Amino acid sequence: MGTVYPNWWRKEGHVLHLSDIQDVVQASPKVLVVGLGASGVMRLAHGLLEELKALGIECRAYPTGRAVEVFNDLVGQKGIADVAGAFHLTC
Repeated sequence: MGTVYPNWWRKEGHVLHLSDIQDVVQASPKVLVVGLGASGVMRLAHGLLEELKALGIECRAYPTGRAVEVFNDLVGQKGIADVAGAFHLTC
């Protein structure tokens, strides 16, 4: 079982920065699945994909409903230690 971090807030409400996911980075997953909100309103900060790639983390971003499906599929394939999720639940 993984770790849940409740009360997760971002530096900017609808933009995800590397500084927002330091707990994820420290866990060193192979894949990070990001939920962009129910309507996909949240965005990844400019350069975030490249920063994560340089750290050896593949990032996949989708509206949150789809992100949860992808996350669950990947956990089934790779195991919970290799997959992390960060899900924006509103918007």
